[in-house]
Amino acid sequence: MTRIAVDALGGDRGPTEVVAGALAARADGIQPVLFGPAGLDTQGLELREASDAIGMHEKPAEAVRSKPNSSLVASVRAVAEGEADAVVSAGNTGAMLAAGLLELRRIPGVLRPAIAVPIPAKRGPSVLIDAGANADARPEHLLQFAHMGAVFAQEILGVASPQVRLLSIGEEAEKGNQLALEAHELLAASDLDFRGNTEGRDLLEGIADVVVTDGFTGNVALKAVEGTIRTLLTALRDEITSTPTGKLGGLLIRPASRRLRKRLDPDTYGGAYLLGLRGLAVIAHGNSSETAIANAIRLAARGVEHDVVGRLAERLPQRVEAV
Repeated sequence: MTRIAVDALGGDRGPTEVVAGALAARADGIQPVLFGPAGLDTQGLELREASDAIGMHEKPAEAVRSKPNSSLVASVRAVAEGEADAVVSAGNTGAMLAAGLLELRRIPGVLRPAIAVPIPAKRGPSVLIDAGANADARPEHLLQFAHMGAVFAQEILGVASPQVRLLSIGEEAEKGNQLALEAHELLAASDLDFRGNTEGRDLLEGIADVVVTDGFTGNVALKAVEGTIRTLLTALRDEITSTPTGKLGGLLIRPASRRLRKRLDPDTYGGAYLLGLRGLAVIAHGNSSETAIANAIRLAARGVEHDVVGRLAERLPQRVEAV
């Protein structure tokens, strides 16, 4: 049975929500192991005591060094020591990156880890990478991110030959800042199925299986997409329920609207892989609900099943010289 270390103190909604999500995931044959304070009501789930917590406001590297027994660091360490197959946390993203680099370390040949997020695109989910691990990046980093994203698309999304595009301010090769221009050149010369640039407006269209960018741009794009989806779904619900006629119409379209909400809701995917480390880590949204936590744990288990770390370790070293 796949063992997933879960940071019970990570996230804005508190440990009760995390425990509920872990219980839901256990029903799928996954074994969540919670890391949190003694006395935490785990509803029968295994608990490893970790009394300290790393807050969202804390400086990541400093917090990881000063709180080695925090629930976040301890859960990551459990993967490094072989006590768990993967780790899930809805806590401080920077602290997860710092703890991953300290406890798990990078796969040989990996320049920088990157966050890979499934985007609920029109033609099926695609991968946005990097979504926030590296605010500053070089062209060679983006090339390697693209390779990692391609492995993600193949192993998790089941895409045989992933198409890759570079996020920029125009489709033309000469559009973009210096980073985009140099990354475009590297991607075009690689053995990836690179289809050129794409713009932010096309992220939900599914124009590519993998969209690569730096972490600053990727995180801004991700938050914009998620915020837009949330606002539109809420506005649609409010319009439907505001009048008797709207309520009647809402009954007729309820099955379709539920399918749409499920497809677009970020909670459906639960979290994002932090790729490039020697162990598997999944970062969940800070405001994760019970559903999101459960799906993040399922995402982690799926990554273990498909040996995402092993696949990356096999494929990336042979491309290091090209980088």
